[in-house]
Amino acid sequence: MTANTAGVMARTSIGATVRNYVTITKPRVILLLLITTVPPMVVAQRGWPSNWLVLATLIGGTLSAAGANAINCWYDRDIDAVMRRTRSRPTVTGEIEASHALVFGIALGVLAFAFLWATTTLMAATLSGVALLFYVFVYTAWLKRRTPQNIVIGGAAGAFPPMVGWAAVTGDIALASCVMFAVIFFWTPPHFWALSLRLKDDYADARVPMLPVTHGDEVTRLQILRYTVLLVVVTLLLLPAASLSWIYLGSALVLGATFFWGSFRLWQQKSSIEPITLYKLSMLYLALLFVSMGVDAAVFG
Repeated sequence: MTANTAGVMARTSIGATVRNYVTITKPRVILLLLITTVPPMVVAQRGWPSNWLVLATLIGGTLSAAGANAINCWYDRDIDAVMRRTRSRPTVTGEIEASHALVFGIALGVLAFAFLWATTTLMAATLSGVALLFYVFVYTAWLKRRTPQNIVIGGAAGAFPPMVGWAAVTGDIALASCVMFAVIFFWTPPHFWALSLRLKDDYADARVPMLPVTHGDEVTRLQILRYTVLLVVVTLLLLPAASLSWIYLGSALVLGATFFWGSFRLWQQKSSIEPITLYKLSMLYLALLFVSMGVDAAVFG
């Protein structure tokens, strides 16, 4: 083997290792969390905060979410090995040793807390840390394998980013940030249950009691519709809570009607819409809803 060949193989190995560690942080999941962080900062500031504060909050939030996801991959590697969509994760294939994934996740969580405390506020750092602990201990370790309400209660972990963004600006918690938390809390069940309808067999094989596995498709579709209605109502509460105006109101109504119609079709007209279509629609819905509240606050101050 030549020195040049050895160098190429070393670089390839390093690159593969980096990709594996990035994979267990679930970057696509993190992206949506970040989208729900910045608009609340704009609402709290009544305008665009400093670029550095936004960047620091996003970095800290990314590190915290990445740490939580890495620990999740460590803990769930047994059921990940059973499910088709997760069996190629590096913690399953052995490309990353289990203990290394755990240490990596913990290190990211500690770094995230220290970084947010140093660059934003203690409240933002604390809320971010609580979200990580809630996701790891309440959802992953306690609820996920025990109850079909796992995603209803445990999904609250994903609702913390707006509160983190708000606290990064103000150093405190307010009614508006709590309502934003509630928006994501009620959005999570229809979002995740739509996906679980598609992956029902996977969850059944892994003995994870997601709602479609324990109660069937009909109950799940109805619950998706019910939570969508609750979600739309909660989004309207943000209008007075955050002193928003017609840009947000119009967006919330149009987006809410669109999401409701998709949920209604999934329940009533099963052949006209696939669960995965509603799942994708739910992500677009949440992103546009939060962007609209940021635009509203930036325009009207």
